[in-house]
Amino acid sequence: MQPAELPSWAEQQAAALLSRLGDRWSHVQAVAAQARQVTAALAPEDRPYLIAAAWLHDVGYAPPLNRHGFHPLDGARYVRQQGQERLASLVAYHSGARFEAEFEPEDGPLLDALTYADMTTGPAGQRVDLEERIAEILERYPPDDPVHRAISRSHPMLREAVARIGARLVAWPISRCRACSDAPGSG
Repeated sequence: MQPAELPSWAEQQAAALLSRLGDRWSHVQAVAAQARQVTAALAPEDRPYLIAAAWLHDVGYAPPLNRHGFHPLDGARYVRQQGQERLASLVAYHSGARFEAEFEPEDGPLLDALTYADMTTGPAGQRVDLEERIAEILERYPPDDPVHRAISRSHPMLREAVARIGARLVAWPISRCRACSDAPGSG
């Protein structure tokens, strides 16, 4: 599959797996919309991966995929089975979910942009700031849940990733990125 085809494919996969999950589906749609806006901060070749990863970042919540109780791992395994190793890495490590080492970690602006899109989008798709999002996640998941532990441990890293993308967006305002809105999978 060509990179330009990834966003549409990922949207179809996410819709098939998550569209009946209420707020989870709203959140995923809003993260994908936020990711489209954030593409201005990335190199053109990374933009389809960001949008596709935004669509797929929470597929591990889909009941047929929930095998280990940790959605980044369950989702990444599914994406890997679809032959999309780079996307699987992004799903596995999104928003601080870094402790499962079976995937080659994706670091840099692409993972930062996915983290930014996820960590500035609330559970029902609303825009939120990072601290509000972290507080909401820590309240929603009990302390012994892997999501709670991952967010607690990665809070400084999340803050840094969001700040790095914020700085990139200031350097290249979204309104200057006309090509981003014309990119495949951006509509």
